[in-house]
Amino acid sequence: MTSFSDKTVLITGAASGIGFIMGRIALERGAKHLVMWDIDAGSLSASAEELTSKGYSVSTNLVDVRNKDQVSEVSEKVIEEQGSIDILFNNAGIVVGKSFEDHSYEEIENTIAVNSLGMMYVTRAFLPAMIEKGFGLIVNIASAAGLTPNPGMTVYAASKWAAVGWSDSLRIEMEQNHETIKVLTVMPSYINTGMFDGVKPPLLIPFLDAEKISTKIINSVEREKIILREPFMIKLSPFVKGILPARIYDFIAGKILKVYSSMNTFTGRHGAKDD
Repeated sequence: MTSFSDKTVLITGAASGIGFIMGRIALERGAKHLVMWDIDAGSLSASAEELTSKGYSVSTNLVDVRNKDQVSEVSEKVIEEQGSIDILFNNAGIVVGKSFEDHSYEEIENTIAVNSLGMMYVTRAFLPAMIEKGFGLIVNIASAAGLTPNPGMTVYAASKWAAVGWSDSLRIEMEQNHETIKVLTVMPSYINTGMFDGVKPPLLIPFLDAEKISTKIINSVEREKIILREPFMIKLSPFVKGILPARIYDFIAGKILKVYSSMNTFTGRHGAKDD
């Protein structure tokens, strides 16, 4: 079991959505300090002020996780000021909901950079200090889109497949080489924070409540779980996809559960972060 008590926590994409909620819950459960990273200066300042007004210890950094030099520079300052980060939440993310043929090259690059490379850059920056300290827990907020294909989010799905593969591989590396460093891979379906506004949730896969899924993630950290998939149908997805022929899986996911048409009415919100 891991306790948040007296821990230093860092969250990317911390200004809103589940990033903010997870930070608040971590503080409520005894974290001694929360480091909030985001690219939205206004929201970051307002969110930090909300927490500090309650007496919590919070610091902020304006960081673009796509920029490895910036990540490296700011992480060094954080470690110098706070010491090793005990619990790291890689939460920052973006989505472009449109057909692949309509993506610009910039949209492709940004999606992969934030959702995949950003996790790796941030983790690489803080991992050596965790290893030196002999303690660390890394929480990677991936997506159920990293488990199944979905039209209308091709590049997003690709970025999350990469995130899932990297995160679980990192977990096994840590278990083999540095057993005190834990890794949790989180794969939620659509969350009701606005990021996926307009989406019609698939049959049996309702929108997740932001407060409830944030609490489940925090609970999973405390229990040192290695995988969290939500809701229930997402838990079954790897097994079902693994045993069924592709066309039969496509029929069930596309025609029965309506997964493949869920993005047809997507509107989203500009600059939305993973939540």
